[in-house]
Amino acid sequence: MNMTTNIKITVVGSGAVGLSLAVLFAQYNEVVILDVDSERVAEINDNRLSVLLNGADQLTLKRPLSLTATLDKGLAYKDSRFIIIATPTNTDPITNSLNTKVVDTVVEEALQHNKNGLIIIKSTIPVGHTEKLQKKLKTNRIIFSPEFLRDSHELNDNVYPSRIIIGNEHILSKEFSILLKQLVKQDNVNVLFTRSIEAEAIKLFSNSYLAMRVAFFNELDTFSIKNDLDIKKIINGISLDGRIGMGYNNPSFGYGGYCLPKDTRQLKVDFNETPVPLISSIIESNSSRKDFIANYIMKKKPKTIGFYGLEMKKDSNDIRASAILGIINRLKKSGMKIILYDTKITLKTFNGFDIMSDLDEFIELSSLIVVNRMPEVLMHVKSKVFTRDAYRTDV
Repeated sequence: MNMTTNIKITVVGSGAVGLSLAVLFAQYNEVVILDVDSERVAEINDNRLSVLLNGADQLTLKRPLSLTATLDKGLAYKDSRFIIIATPTNTDPITNSLNTKVVDTVVEEALQHNKNGLIIIKSTIPVGHTEKLQKKLKTNRIIFSPEFLRDSHELNDNVYPSRIIIGNEHILSKEFSILLKQLVKQDNVNVLFTRSIEAEAIKLFSNSYLAMRVAFFNELDTFSIKNDLDIKKIINGISLDGRIGMGYNNPSFGYGGYCLPKDTRQLKVDFNETPVPLISSIIESNSSRKDFIANYIMKKKPKTIGFYGLEMKKDSNDIRASAILGIINRLKKSGMKIILYDTKITLKTFNGFDIMSDLDEFIELSSLIVVNRMPEVLMHVKSKVFTRDAYRTDV
């Protein structure tokens, strides 16, 4: 099937997930982004994509892109064949469950403004939520298709996906899969059609497994610290087993970011009254790791602790739920003097701490420099640095 014809696609939400898909689809189709942020809409219409999306200027894109952004719901939804929902679903602090109010509202509005198009939810939602919406709104025009995108690698991960998973409750599901495959630059990508409820489970269990792997190697590292063992040699020996593998095994201060913390908590909620000691232990282990790291630093009794970089992982712009912030908050309670250095933050203070702008001054003032991933610029003062980075990578 030739999919280069003028199919209109609406993308709701211009965060990293929505914008990356919109940019790639706009090479072949008419794409309209619907957002509530007027400044964001203006930036997209001014073609400031490389600023908004990491790597946009590094990817070969077909020009010109058929891409516009709007605040107008009627204009956005009119005649769209596919409506992709990529709005955030943050964790409700009271229920520990994903807040789907925005997604639910968008779905209802899309159904009201568009009578034929397929609505694809990309936002992470609880297991069974799509089915609830289908029954409540009496339609099969809603499906779930998870994304598996790494922070700051969204474009690349859409072009070289690990797999494509699509809810298969509607005749247009297969056509949507063809649109996604058209973006792919690799041969034989795996495409799996499931019910949306199974696609939702795939998303949450995938991220929970990754969180579990991070927690496992961090617990191994905690054991190595307490027993004065060479963590890299141990990991190498373990990971040479093909069933375990070398990836995603570098010790850190804990998993963080937007996805892993909230997805593991959601999965625990989805089990309801079913005992889930493993899933619960992942969450507990991540918290214990940060406790251990903070206590280990305090025992060193540094006069001034300098934190280099607040991001959740290397090359990320995301500091949400960063493990580094968890360490800082624990040390803050002890009253220890803390300074920060992060070139991505333009503020002079953050969370009550000074942000240094001069690297040399930051190094000089820091008795101990704490960094999650060791950068080249600190190699000359390695003796002052505390890190558990064995491989200098997050992969």
